[in-house]
Amino acid sequence: MSAFVVVIGHGPDLESPEGAATLLRTLGADVRTLDLWDEGASLFDEEGAVARAIVIEAGERPDLAVAALRAVRKTAELTETPAIVAVSPRQIGRVDPSSGFEDFIVMPCTPSELYARIRQLEWKRSEFATEERVKVGSLVVDRASHEVLVDGRPIALTAKEFALLAFLAQHRGRVFSRESLLARVWGARYDGGPRTVDIHVRRLRMKLGDAFPLETLRGAGYKLPLPFGTEKAR
Repeated sequence: MSAFVVVIGHGPDLESPEGAATLLRTLGADVRTLDLWDEGASLFDEEGAVARAIVIEAGERPDLAVAALRAVRKTAELTETPAIVAVSPRQIGRVDPSSGFEDFIVMPCTPSELYARIRQLEWKRSEFATEERVKVGSLVVDRASHEVLVDGRPIALTAKEFALLAFLAQHRGRVFSRESLLARVWGARYDGGPRTVDIHVRRLRMKLGDAFPLETLRGAGYKLPLPFGTEKAR
């Protein structure tokens, strides 16, 4: 499988010495360039090619970068690829957080700084789990340190909120009834009713927001879904 970084910009400037493509290549990264408004499908000329990240060089025109991102997102292989907009120092204030970019960087920059931003985006989008640490998108649950992070920010939870979250994160893809969660998280001797689970779920949703994609299955219970594409066909 070939994994590469997409750099999008104005044709004559794409290969400039201080451009993103040149910087990344100095570190040995596989880079494919695309002129503004060209078709993204042309990047995928062999089977198994995967884009790691998109870098759009906006320079003095971050508004054009937003339009270019929307255009390239129409390519199926790039719909979910994380994107960075590269702007000049004078344009930082014009970067719109809701524009669809996961991050921005001020150019010129060093090769290592740009590559570190790309690695950070990949980590945020990854899904992994170990015995002590689980990552679900931007949400990290660390059982060893009893810490919960969303986009790197610590979130304060009560002991039972943490226990419930950690249990669901460790058993992604499985459906648990309220009674089962009471027994597993609160213990078999707990004499409270199943509404306790609903209350704690509501609090977790309030504190974690979209980072906590818990599904409520009427008549069955709760499920924290597996990453997209790994659910078994029914």
